[in-house]
Amino acid sequence: MKTQKLSEFCFLNRSKIFPEEQVDWHCHDMPKLWRYNLHYFDYICHSEFPTDFTASLITEWITHCPQGTPEAWEPYPASLRIVNWIKAFTQSISPQPQWLDSLYLQARWLERNIEYHILANHYLKNGVALFFAGSYFEGVEAQRWMEKGLKILSEETNEQILSDGGHFERSPMYHSIAVEDYLDVLNIMHANPGLVDRDQVKSIQASTEKALMFLKDLCLPDHDIPLFNDSTFGIAPSPSRLFEYAQRIIGYQSPPQPQALSVTKKERSGYSVIRHNQDMLIVDCGEVGPDYQPGHAHCDMLSYELALDGKRVIVDSGVHDYEAGTRRQYARSTKAHNTVVVDGHEQSEMWGTFRVAHRARPLQTSLTQKSHAAAWFEGAHSGYHRLPGKVTHHRTIEYDAVNGWLIRDEVQGSGIHLIENYIHLHPGLRIKPIGNFLHVTDLLEHSICVIEVLHETPMKIEKGWHFPEFGIEQENDVIVLTMEGRLPLRTEYRITKHS
Repeated sequence: MKTQKLSEFCFLNRSKIFPEEQVDWHCHDMPKLWRYNLHYFDYICHSEFPTDFTASLITEWITHCPQGTPEAWEPYPASLRIVNWIKAFTQSISPQPQWLDSLYLQARWLERNIEYHILANHYLKNGVALFFAGSYFEGVEAQRWMEKGLKILSEETNEQILSDGGHFERSPMYHSIAVEDYLDVLNIMHANPGLVDRDQVKSIQASTEKALMFLKDLCLPDHDIPLFNDSTFGIAPSPSRLFEYAQRIIGYQSPPQPQALSVTKKERSGYSVIRHNQDMLIVDCGEVGPDYQPGHAHCDMLSYELALDGKRVIVDSGVHDYEAGTRRQYARSTKAHNTVVVDGHEQSEMWGTFRVAHRARPLQTSLTQKSHAAAWFEGAHSGYHRLPGKVTHHRTIEYDAVNGWLIRDEVQGSGIHLIENYIHLHPGLRIKPIGNFLHVTDLLEHSICVIEVLHETPMKIEKGWHFPEFGIEQENDVIVLTMEGRLPLRTEYRITKHS
C-alpha cells in the first residue's frame, strides 16, 4: 500500500481518500478486489505504517463491519485479515481486549465457513489462518483450530505443491503467494519447538524448499516472475524477498544462476526454460490448472517469454483486473499471448471472469540440450481438436548461441484454415520493418534484436495491451503472422540478438 496521507489508500494502482480518517469499508465505487484489499489489513504489517493509525483502523473496522458484513466476512479476506492482525499483534502493536474478542470471533466464524466450494489457494489460506489463530490463542477451541489448520496444510501440501515444486494452479504469482504462506507457517513452527510434530515440520519444509527452487528456476534475468496465468507484479512478495525470508526462517540458500547454457524442464507444471548467460526463454505447455478450479488459467498454451541481455523483449500480457469486461477478456485470450490462433477460436473456452469450458491439453513436450551452445524445445496441444479437421498446433524452438532463437509453428490436421501467430513486444520497445526483417529497438533507438520472418509469410503490426500490474495498461507493438490455406501450414521466425 502507498500512503501520502493517513486517509489515503492505494490498491491495484487506484487511490481513494477518506475524509477525516473515516474509512468507508463498503466503498462500492471501487472494484471488489480493491475492497478485498481494504479488508485484508496487509498494510498494517508494513514497517512504515503508523501504529496509532493501525489502532484506529482496527477499532473502526470492528464497529462498522459486524459479523456477516458482505466482503468483510467472506472467508478469503477473513483469512488474510486474521493472519495480518496476529502478525501486527505479535510484532508492532499491543492488542486491546476488544480486538482480541473480534479476532477470536473471526477465527470461530472461519472454522464454520471454510471454502470447500472453491478449494485451491482459498482453501490453503483458510488453513493458514486457522493454524495462526490456533497457535495464538489458548484453550480447547484454539487447539481444534490449529489441528484443523494443520490438517488442511498437510492435505494441500501434497496436492498443491507438485512433484517439480510448482503450485498446481500454474500461476507464478499464486505460487509466490503460497510460498510466503508456507514460510509464515514454518516461522511459527520454528519459533515454537514442540508445537507441531517434528515429522510434519520436516514435510512442510521439504515441500517449501522444492517450491523455492521452482521459483528460482522460473525467474527471468531481472529476478522477477514470468506473467503467465493471472500473474502480475506488485501483489505477491518479490522472489528476492521470499529468498531472504526463507534464509532467515529455514536457512535456505538460493543457488546462483548458471552462466553456461542450461535447460530446465518442470514436467508436472509444464514450464520449460532455456537459459544462457543473461538470455532466457520460458515456454508454458502445461495443464491449464486443476480440473476443478481453473479460475486463473489463460489461453497461453505454447506461449513464451523471452529476455535478452537481462531485459524482457517478448512478453506475456499479464492481467489488468478481475472484473468482467474487455480487459479481463483480452488478458485471458489466445491473441494476448505469444502463440497461434486458428480460425479466430480460443485454445480453451474462457467464460465469465474465472471459468473455463473446453480446455486445451498438452499432447507432448520435450526439452533437450544438444551441446554446450544449442538447445531444442518441442510441444503440441489439443486446444483446436474440436475444429473441423482435428487441428493440432505443434511448436518447436531451436536455440544456438550464434543464430539465436528459431520458432517454428506447424498447424496440422485437414481442411482449409486461417492461422494467426502473435508476438508481443515489451512496451518499451519499438519495431522498424525492413522487408521480412523487423528491427527491434528501445526508445532511444538502440538495437536490441532482429526478428526475421521466414518464407515471406504475410505479417502486420498492430497494437496490443500489456498489464504489468493490476490497474496499469500499456500499449505495445504486436507482430501478427497470418496464413490461410489447406493444412498443414507452417510459419517460422528467427530472433537474433544484436551483437
